[in-house]
Amino acid sequence: MNKKGFFEVITERRSVRHYDPTVKISRDELKQMVAEATLAPSSSNLQPWRFLIIDDQALKEKLLPIAFNQKQVVEAAAVIAVLADYEGYKQAEKIYQKAIDAGYMTEETKATLIANIHRRYENRERSQIKDVALVDGGLVAMQFMLVAKARGYDTVPMGGYHDERFKEAFHISDRYETVMLIAVGKAAQPGHPTTRLDVEDITFWNEMPST
Repeated sequence: MNKKGFFEVITERRSVRHYDPTVKISRDELKQMVAEATLAPSSSNLQPWRFLIIDDQALKEKLLPIAFNQKQVVEAAAVIAVLADYEGYKQAEKIYQKAIDAGYMTEETKATLIANIHRRYENRERSQIKDVALVDGGLVAMQFMLVAKARGYDTVPMGGYHDERFKEAFHISDRYETVMLIAVGKAAQPGHPTTRLDVEDITFWNEMPST
């Protein structure tokens, strides 16, 4: 596969809402795309992101009214639900042991990090965990969209869906927060070009203006 260069990816990526329904993406490739996306950074490397991949057509049809009948849901090869795990910190032992096995961390460092994480998270308000996890979820979601573009696919991030109905329909417990849905496939129509504010309009040096 000839993957696109980085600057091609960031300049050519568009939010695509019309997909070729005949194009499928294998589960092996989707798993590889997720693996590449999860190279994104996360707080304390706790990786609280989780992914529900919906590639069954009947289930995409089930999702359609929940997502306010946005056609990309049923036309795209798959819909990725990016979730944040409120109990993600409980994977610290597994994550840091892998770091030890890879030679990236000592046992002493691991013990210190795990003690600090449990101290921070076990008494932390749910809303505080959510704030961190949503940032991490946004990072991995953007990376997934860039990975998809590099592989020749198109995506659109979706916030337009009924969250509670989605959780109920797909049996998602309160342990998880939904970050967004991402439709992924091959564009049937290109995404609309868009404009951006000038850098001068959004960038300040050393201090913010008073107004």
